[in-house]
Amino acid sequence: MSIIHGSWIVNAGQDYFFVWGQAWRSLVNETFSLNKSGDFIHPFSLQRSELLDRFPSHELEVGDLLNQSKWHTQLVGMPTIITESAQSKKVQPVFAGNAVENESKLDLYLWEVKGFRLTIEETISLLQILSLSALQSGTDYLAGDLRYWSHIYRWALDLIVRQKFLPGIEVKKSRKTSYRGVWQPLIDSEVDRVRLAKFTQALPEACLAYLDAEESQANTTEEGLLLRSLSLLLDARLRSWIDYNPTSYKDISIEPWLRSLSASSVLETNQSNVNRLIHALYSWTLPVSEYIVSRQNELGLNRYRVCFVLTPPMATKEDSQQPDWSLNYYLQALDNLDFIVDAGTIWQCSAEFLKIGDRTIENPQETLLKGLGLATRIYEPVRGSLDRSQPISCTLDPIQVYEFIRAKVWQLRDNGLGVILPPGLTNDNSGQRLGIKMTASVSQRQGERLSLQSMLKYKLEIAVGDRTVSKTDFKKLLAQKSPIVEIDGQWIALQPADVRAAQAVLDQSNDQLDLSVEDALRLSTGDTKTLAKLPVVKFEPTGVLAGLLDNLSDDKSVEPVNKIKDFQGELRPYQAKGVGWLSFLDTWGLGACLADDMGLGKTIQLIGFLLNLKQQKLLKKPTLLVCPTSVINNWEREVKKFAPKLKTMIHHGNQREQGKSFAKTVKDQQLVITSYSLVHRDQKTLSGIDWQGIVLDEAQNIKNPSAKQSQAVREIPAGFRIALTGTPVENRLTELWSILDFLNPGFLGNRNFFQKRFAAPIEKYGDRESLNILRSLTQPFILRRLKTDQNIIQDLPDKQEMNVFCGLSAEQAELYQQLVDNSLEEIEDADGIKRRGLILTLLLRLKQLCNHPALLDKNQAQKAIVGTEHFGDRSGKLLRLEEMLEEIVDEGDRSLIFTQFAEWGKILKPYLSQKLKEEVMFLYGATPRETRQEMVDRFQNEPNGPKIFILSLKAGGTGLNLTRANHVFHVDRWWNPAVENQATDRAFRIGQQRNVQVHKFVCTGTLEERINDIIESKKELAEQTVGAGEQWLTDLDTGSLRNLLLLDRDAIIDD
Repeated sequence: MSIIHGSWIVNAGQDYFFVWGQAWRSLVNETFSLNKSGDFIHPFSLQRSELLDRFPSHELEVGDLLNQSKWHTQLVGMPTIITESAQSKKVQPVFAGNAVENESKLDLYLWEVKGFRLTIEETISLLQILSLSALQSGTDYLAGDLRYWSHIYRWALDLIVRQKFLPGIEVKKSRKTSYRGVWQPLIDSEVDRVRLAKFTQALPEACLAYLDAEESQANTTEEGLLLRSLSLLLDARLRSWIDYNPTSYKDISIEPWLRSLSASSVLETNQSNVNRLIHALYSWTLPVSEYIVSRQNELGLNRYRVCFVLTPPMATKEDSQQPDWSLNYYLQALDNLDFIVDAGTIWQCSAEFLKIGDRTIENPQETLLKGLGLATRIYEPVRGSLDRSQPISCTLDPIQVYEFIRAKVWQLRDNGLGVILPPGLTNDNSGQRLGIKMTASVSQRQGERLSLQSMLKYKLEIAVGDRTVSKTDFKKLLAQKSPIVEIDGQWIALQPADVRAAQAVLDQSNDQLDLSVEDALRLSTGDTKTLAKLPVVKFEPTGVLAGLLDNLSDDKSVEPVNKIKDFQGELRPYQAKGVGWLSFLDTWGLGACLADDMGLGKTIQLIGFLLNLKQQKLLKKPTLLVCPTSVINNWEREVKKFAPKLKTMIHHGNQREQGKSFAKTVKDQQLVITSYSLVHRDQKTLSGIDWQGIVLDEAQNIKNPSAKQSQAVREIPAGFRIALTGTPVENRLTELWSILDFLNPGFLGNRNFFQKRFAAPIEKYGDRESLNILRSLTQPFILRRLKTDQNIIQDLPDKQEMNVFCGLSAEQAELYQQLVDNSLEEIEDADGIKRRGLILTLLLRLKQLCNHPALLDKNQAQKAIVGTEHFGDRSGKLLRLEEMLEEIVDEGDRSLIFTQFAEWGKILKPYLSQKLKEEVMFLYGATPRETRQEMVDRFQNEPNGPKIFILSLKAGGTGLNLTRANHVFHVDRWWNPAVENQATDRAFRIGQQRNVQVHKFVCTGTLEERINDIIESKKELAEQTVGAGEQWLTDLDTGSLRNLLLLDRDAIIDD
């Protein structure tokens, strides 16, 4: 794992941006004893070539930019564990991503790191390359400091777009006073004040840990460093866009200053001209001087601003004329907006300081007048009040109040002035607008199946907040002829468009709306906010509709299904909840996505759901299950194990039925299992059946909506639709759309609409509002439980062992039959030691073949390391292993893969690395001791280190501590439970914090399945009789051996 850092270095001459990187390395055999100088080059620091390589690997083309930058050595305070003894003092660096058990033991120690020293212009080029999606998705390779400054750069751009900057003159005093033109940020609006506070709080501590030879970063405050950097970015960005034309201005005296605001910042003019310019700028910027960021990187010292408080008139009779409102003047503390001082108190204080409690306000009268002077440029009524010597307020009639609220409040706030409005009149309080109160229900005839398209019965009323407004009350409001009215002590602004829409609702002159259950769901999630051109302020579902929406918004209220007739086994509590959830959505005809983590039993829950339908006599037609070819045999085994009375057939292989023959056979079935590859080829046959439902296992297989199999499953008619997947979203939100559109067609709109409405705003621009709406829309149809959930962990055993049944490919099956036939002839003619040797050789070859045909030929195996496009398709085990690892990696879990064959490990390592785009490690007998220890250290300790570790059973089956893994794969079997358990204990041992899942691969229809059945049926006996591995097999007579090795051709996974 590597991390790229970047931060500003405060320098007395010229600040610069320092970019460097670190990568985790094993320090098992390294120690650092303090010497006299105490300086060490940080062992995790990347070299120049390494750092340059990291950017292109993350699709960041910065080679040309960084190659021109200076390679520089920098002192950085890094997290370090310092241990002292009588003889020595040692330091141990801690990698940025590593968790430390006791953080109190950490110290900041100065290490030397090397990196690129960037100018301001180069820094801007770097920061703008980093995409918003990278900044907001928690990308691990970008350190917090570099990510932070990327956001600050975008804030600088936002200030420029909103014209929140002013030109100025900076004075630099040394031996000779010099002057330069500068562009300065203007932090006056409430939006920017809030941003400043949040960004100051969010500044990573690491940004203050850099030490320059001339000036210490430790003497810089968080806000100081932030504002200093913001100023540099804004100034440099503006200069690059300004092309000053000196012929544009008649006043020659300002030309040098204007020129200093473009390419070159040096102000070259005489002293008298400089003095005149500085005086003019002071007078011009005086009203906003507190909000200009100066060279000292501090905002104005005065921390108070003018605030306008809008006060309504005293209550009057309804028939009387509306009295005037009062706009009162105050000073407001910027660090506590609840602290305000009225203008009357300020005018009574003639001193330069006004003390109230523990606060002291400097020059209160001057501050008040400056703010009021700024306000006169925005709002005319304030100007008239300044004719008085000590203004404290101005009066507004209702029309002026409406104009003030709608058009002037935001302008005052945007210019750094405060405004406090009565509660009902705040622009963000939609509850105090004329709106719609909707009461809705859905009627259901006996035997009718409800769905998203079921129509609503509803009633629309006009409301303000919680109060319903009758037609009579509404006429009284209009009779006041005022845009500002009072209802039950609350003031509201009557917008003309709202008044017209409300009148139409009350007169029932609006067209009757056709609203469905889908509309009710959108209203409840907030996706739909208006009806009849008015905001929906209250939505009240009743009856079964209320029950539906309650259960959809909170799946905890769904009743679990525990007792299921014909189910052979026991459901865990969360699994019973899953069956209940599937049954509830089916009742409403809603598609469901069961997205539990791997190992939580999605298969069992689906079987339980089907048996529950059968128990209620609702399973009247067959259900189609579509899954990857590699798990067809697994599904068949699981159904036989948990639901032996569920009538099931496999639609697969060259001998599968088609057309009318298929239709006739299917009538007597309750579950039909087929593969994604056949669902397109046999679409006509499958679409001719009236299916009760269609289930997609590993539903990520339809993540590409344009793929033939994705289009085919959408065309198959079915009553209910269910998707099973551990990874509903792998890379793009359109993958989620593809699955949800299969489940509930049209609910999220078509693909283009979804891309514009949700995918682009969320993925490109980090739109949180769109993300929250999408979550609320999809949450009712997705049930996802994680292994880390506390409610789930208590239901799980510490170690889950499960068999993974895989079929043979056609190539494997043919070679298997040839091997068995040829070898049995030799075995029959042999005896004694020779016979035993032939049997053991045959067993070894068959196990290799079950892994992959390439292992039968060493030369072919070596070539296979490079891999081909269809290499994985040649092995049922490899196909399934790849699918499972893809899901495990997506979940952030780690895996150990045990094999008896070093050649197989040598193939798996590059193949899985290429397929999964992940680093894969392989430890076997020839691995040097030092390398072995380093690999273990990396797997256990490196943040974001390799997630997949392949080990040969002999070299890695004992003596290692690999508790970071929570998945263990036995891809080929030792047929010795003790040996396999010993290997499993590399992960399942003291120090393991998570549940461990053990996956034992078995090829169906082969000797692997039959030996596994023997072990499973007589486990305790097998520990004794099979404990020696394959030796017991050599004692079988030829007939028994033939029965054991017989190939069941139904297990072949040929499409």
